[in-house]
Amino acid sequence: MLACAFGTVTLAAAQVTPPPTPDDIAVPAGNSAYLVGHAFGSQGYTCLPTSTGGTTWNPTARPEATLFASFFGHLVQIITHFQSINENPKPDVTVPLSGNVTWQSSLDSSRVWMVKKKGIDPSSDIASCRHTGSIQCLLLQSVGNKKGPTGGNLLADTTFIQRLNTSGGSVPTTACTVGQTQLVPYTADYFFFRADN
Repeated sequence: MLACAFGTVTLAAAQVTPPPTPDDIAVPAGNSAYLVGHAFGSQGYTCLPTSTGGTTWNPTARPEATLFASFFGHLVQIITHFQSINENPKPDVTVPLSGNVTWQSSLDSSRVWMVKKKGIDPSSDIASCRHTGSIQCLLLQSVGNKKGPTGGNLLADTTFIQRLNTSGGSVPTTACTVGQTQLVPYTADYFFFRADN
């Protein structure tokens, strides 16, 4: 069954067509979409002290999500999304102590680590990023890739990811106490790209 699912993912690569996006988050020429995952997860926020003696939610969130693809009308988990230490950074990449956002294949354990290149706030005028008040739609670029333990490479050649169609996940607006954490649910579509050569 795993081989069948992996084969279907590979076959679907030629059929991935991302929606039009603003130039700010467009993927550079020379890269093509090969995979899309529909994410269900949360953005984790922490309450921090302010310089004026108050508190505020840190706008930088820890993501946790599971990505699914549709196979024969059923959703199948294909990727998990989280924060982790970049185990295979690209040359000249400095890995922060907090790690990098990570996507790991549920099929072959290959991984890609990313950083945000650009982001746009959702707007009703943008079909691929229309849910106002939600987390940003993003263009992310790879800062590290790694094959799975048996050589799997579903994500090992990923160059860019677009996060589109976001819904929810925004920074809480409630009062908070220092150290308090809150998980805010969100959904999004993640489009995975690799170099054409």
